[in-house]
Amino acid sequence: MKKLLPLLLAALCVLAPVRAVAKTPRADLVTNIESCEAVLQEFQRDPRYAIPAGVLARAKGLIITNQFKAGLIFGVKAGYGVIMVKQASGRWSLPVLINAGETSIGFQIGANALETIYVITDDQTPRLLFKGRFRLGVDAKAVIGPKAAEAHNPDYKVIDAPLLAYTKSTGVFAGATIKAGFVTRDDESNHTLYNTNYSAPELLYSDWVKPTAEVQPLMNLVQKLAP
Repeated sequence: MKKLLPLLLAALCVLAPVRAVAKTPRADLVTNIESCEAVLQEFQRDPRYAIPAGVLARAKGLIITNQFKAGLIFGVKAGYGVIMVKQASGRWSLPVLINAGETSIGFQIGANALETIYVITDDQTPRLLFKGRFRLGVDAKAVIGPKAAEAHNPDYKVIDAPLLAYTKSTGVFAGATIKAGFVTRDDESNHTLYNTNYSAPELLYSDWVKPTAEVQPLMNLVQKLAP
């Protein structure tokens, strides 16, 4: 057994880099895009969770994330998502793939997943992603946004935060400050999805890369909701 241990360790050292550079198949990335589109559709169909038109009218960007309890370690949360920005032309950018993790909003009761939409209300917050990673609610203040089902008409000027969060979790209320984890760039996945060497800044703020057929439905939906 003692003789086998060094061999096992050597094998792990060889395999670890292989696992690290393994690329996500493009079909899986397309599925992630479609999942984010479905999340936005589901939120807007249900008045309990729908983002009001008045909030969407102020949107400078959107982040849609889908997180889950991952692996064998209870409570570890990881996931994926997309970020989009409204460009100077008024058109919405390509959906740029991101990684998401460690939220403190709380999981939906009886579910292993947490779907969250963040409405970005300023021009600076999306650029935080240029450094590779930013913490939602820390690097940029985040609060729970008002929902369309609220009986009163909220004063949107009062909710003066760069990020307005929408989730199906219970026990949260409009205006509550949250620390909602982090998002990181996933340049490798974007290179695969769009068959380009451009990264997040170029994909978000230029028109150098044309939309693929698979991302067009999400772009159309966002353009319709937040023209």
